[in-house]
Amino acid sequence: MKTKQRGSGWSIALVFNLYKLFGYKFIYFLMYPVSFFYFIFATNVKKALKDYYKTINIKFTNRIYFKHLRFFAICMVDRFISKVDVKSYTFNYDDITKMTEILNRGTILLCSHFGGWAASTNASHVNNKLNIVMQEVLLEEIKKIEDSLPVKENINIIDLNKGTIRVSVEIANALMNNEIVAIMGDRASNKKAEIAIDFFKRKANFNKNPFEIAYKTDKPILIYFIILTGIQEYKIEHTIIYLDKTKEQEDAINLALSTYIQKYEEVIKKYPEQWFNFYNFWENK
Repeated sequence: MKTKQRGSGWSIALVFNLYKLFGYKFIYFLMYPVSFFYFIFATNVKKALKDYYKTINIKFTNRIYFKHLRFFAICMVDRFISKVDVKSYTFNYDDITKMTEILNRGTILLCSHFGGWAASTNASHVNNKLNIVMQEVLLEEIKKIEDSLPVKENINIIDLNKGTIRVSVEIANALMNNEIVAIMGDRASNKKAEIAIDFFKRKANFNKNPFEIAYKTDKPILIYFIILTGIQEYKIEHTIIYLDKTKEQEDAINLALSTYIQKYEEVIKKYPEQWFNFYNFWENK
C-alpha cells in the first residue's frame, strides 16, 4: 500500500523557520489554524474517518474530526522537529529495561500508523542499529527537506522500492547481525503480503511479512505504540511476541497476529484520535 504524504514542502519549510524564530509552543498552537484548513478542505480524509469511527462505535462529530486532524498535524511536525532537537522531547516507556534488553539483542519492531511512530525513531535509546523498512511516497519537496536533516548514525532505511530480493537480503543480514528491523504491521507493500483478519469485527488487511520473518529467523516481535500525551511528550506501550515454533508456520503466525490485533484494538479504544490511516481501511475486504 502506497500513500502520498500529506502536507507540502513550502509549509514544512515555513514551520521550520517559525520554529527557529519563535520556538515550539508557537508551532504547537499554530497547528490549530492548520488543522482548521484541513477540516474545511480534506473531504477524502473526513469520509475515511467517518467509516473509521462508525467501525469503532464512536459517534463522529465535527469536534472529534478537528481533534483528530490536530493530533495528526502535531505528530507530523514532531516527525521533523525531533530530527533536529530530539532532546526537547520526553518519551515515557512502560518498561524501558525489558524493551532495551530485547532491542539490544535483535528483534523485529512492529510499528503502526498511529501516534508518534515517526518521531520515536529519532529518539532511539539503544545503540543497536535500527533498520526501518518503508515505502512511503513523500512529496518531492518534503523529501528534500527530510533528506537535508541529520539522521542518527545507527539508523538505516531499507527502501522497499529496491525490489523484493534485495530487501529480503538486507532484512536477513540485519537480523543475522542481531540488529533491529522496524516494519509496519498495518499496511503491506504488496498484495502477496496482505492477510485479511477481523479488526473491530470487520475484515481488514494487515501485513503478514514481519510475522513470517519472525517465524523463519526465530526472532521476537516487539509491538510498539507511541502515544502523544502532551506538548513534546509521548508514552510508549509495548507487547512482546515469541512465535511458537512447535506449531506449523501458518498457525503460529495467526496466533501472533491475533495478539497484535488485540493490542491495536486496545490502544485505539483508549486513544481513537491517533489513528492515521486516512483511507478506507476496511474497503472491499
